Amino acid sequence: MTKISSKRIATLRRELASRGLDAQLVTHPPDWYYLTGFTGEAGALVVGKKGCALITDGRFTTQAKDETRGVRIVQHKAGLYASVGEFLKQTGTRRVGFDAGQLTVAQWEGLRKGAGARTVLKPANGVVLGLRTRKDPQELAQMRRAAILASEVVEHAIRLLKPGVRELEVAAEIEYQMRRLGASGPAFETIVAFGERAALPHARPTAKRLRKNELVVLDLGAILGHYCSDITRTIYVGTAPKPVKEWYKAVLEAQTAAIAAVRSGATCGEVDAAARTTLAGYKLDQYFVHSTGHGLGLEVHEDPRVARGQKTRLKPGTVITIEPGVYMPGVGGIRIEDDVAVHENRSEILTRAPRDFMEL
Repeated sequence: MTKISSKRIATLRRELASRGLDAQLVTHPPDWYYLTGFTGEAGALVVGKKGCALITDGRFTTQAKDETRGVRIVQHKAGLYASVGEFLKQTGTRRVGFDAGQLTVAQWEGLRKGAGARTVLKPANGVVLGLRTRKDPQELAQMRRAAILASEVVEHAIRLLKPGVRELEVAAEIEYQMRRLGASGPAFETIVAFGERAALPHARPTAKRLRKNELVVLDLGAILGHYCSDITRTIYVGTAPKPVKEWYKAVLEAQTAAIAAVRSGATCGEVDAAARTTLAGYKLDQYFVHSTGHGLGLEVHEDPRVARGQKTRLKPGTVITIEPGVYMPGVGGIRIEDDVAVHENRSEILTRAPRDFMEL
C-alpha cells in the first residue's frame, strides 16, 4: 500500500472506531480509488480494523492486483453483494458501516441475506466523501493542472465563435481539445448555449447555429489524472445592448464578492449570501435560480454545497466552484464560474481564463 493510501485508510479507521464500527463497506468507485488506487468500475471494498479486501469479478482481478498494494483481492463468482455478505460472515465482521446513498434496495437486501443475522449493517453515510473534501498538496497540484487545462480549452473555444457555427460543433471541438491536451475526457456533458438557450442553466448542445447579437454560455470541465475542473464563461457575439452589459457587470461583481468571502472557517451559506446580496443590489437576485457553487475533486459535484443557509464551514484543502448567474427567459443567460481552493490563510483561484466582458 502506498504511503498516501495508508494514511487515508488510517484516518478512515479512526473515524470508524469513533462510530463503534468494525469495518466500512465502500461501494462508490471514486471512494475506493481514493483509498486504494483501484480504477475499476465494479466491486466493493471492505476496510476493516486491520486489513482491506476488494471483492470484484474476473474482469478486474489482474487490474486490481496491479493497481493496489496491501489489499486482499477476492474474486466473486455469484452476485457481488451476496458474495460481500458471505465474506463479512466468514471473516466474523460484526458491525459494518455502509453508505445508504450508494446502495440500491436490491443490493442492500443481497448484502443482508449473505451476511446473515449476526452481522449488523449500520448506515455511515459520506464517511469517505468527508475525507475527500480536504485535498492534500498532491491533489491540489493535480486540480491546479486540470483547472489550467480547462482554462486553455475555454479560451480556444471562444475563438471558434463565429456566426453560423453550431453548438454541437463547438462542444465537439472543446472535448477534442481536452483530450489533445492530456485529459481523459470531460468531467460532465459540455454546455454550449447560444441566444435564448443560454437562459437554460444546463442546456445541452444542439444543432442551433450562432447568430450575430447573441449571448453564448460555455460551461466545461476536464478530468486530468482523475481530478475534475469546471469553468464557465459568457461572451456576446456582436455589440451588446446596455442591459446585457449591466447584467454581466452584476454577475461579475457577485462572483468577485463570493470569491472574497471564501476563507477557512467561513460557512458555505455566507459565501452564497455574498453573491445573492450583490445581485439583489441590482434587483437581479430573482433571476439567480441555482446555488453559488459546489465541491470539486474526484467528482465534479462533491460536498460541500455552496448554497443558501448551508452551515458547513470551509476548511483548508477544500476546493469549490463559484458560479453565480442570471437567466432571462426569451433573452439568454450569463454565468461566470471559477474553481477556488481554500488554504489556511488565503484562497486561490485555480482557473485562469480572463473574466472581463467580451464582445466578438
